[in-house]
Amino acid sequence: MYLKPLIAGMSALLLAACGAEAPAAQDAPEAAGLDAPLPAIGGPERTILAFGDSLFAGYNLEKNEGYPEQLQAVLRARGINAKVIDAGVSGDTTQAGAQRIGFVLDNLDAPPELAMVELGGNDLLRGLPPSQTRENLTAILTELRKRDIPVLLMGMRAPPNLGPQFQGEFDGLYPALAEQFGAELVPFFLAPVYDKPELILPDRIHPTADGVAAIVAATEDTVVGALPPL
Repeated sequence: MYLKPLIAGMSALLLAACGAEAPAAQDAPEAAGLDAPLPAIGGPERTILAFGDSLFAGYNLEKNEGYPEQLQAVLRARGINAKVIDAGVSGDTTQAGAQRIGFVLDNLDAPPELAMVELGGNDLLRGLPPSQTRENLTAILTELRKRDIPVLLMGMRAPPNLGPQFQGEFDGLYPALAEQFGAELVPFFLAPVYDKPELILPDRIHPTADGVAAIVAATEDTVVGALPPL
């Protein structure tokens, strides 16, 4: 995400859960399952595409600390032979995502078994109309459906200071699209960290490595459930 011009806007987003109750945060080793014996990893490789913005790209984190990397480690710790492909691009809006989804899919060795779509935060930073966000996400989900790729949609939420009409339209588009396309849904991707400043980087936007671990812990079961059966 682009930071300096609109930090205040995203800070408001992080402080706005629209009344949702966030799951309790966990520290990184516990959330990643690193304090328990690792089960044997077997079976076919399960490829997951992580398609999003800086929240997937691991802004200002070490290479192995981003969401796709930590998720892969947790899934493998559960005995799932997971390969999570990091296709996060910092600064991407939903429009940019719609423009590159076909290119990304065309350049994979094989279609992924699951695509996680995490976009919309940069649309909020720019104050783009929710109708535009919906249109672009629809284009992304349509492309994935054409290729028979199941989707897990990572929802975002608008800050109250954008007004109740904007907030209602934006917040409602994720569950509506999940229902329309038969996608699984994480209602609010940042729920585990939005109200925990100790899990947010000094920019007040992006999660720390421990914050990412908390998000992984809160979403890993949904990811596993979204994978098609073998």
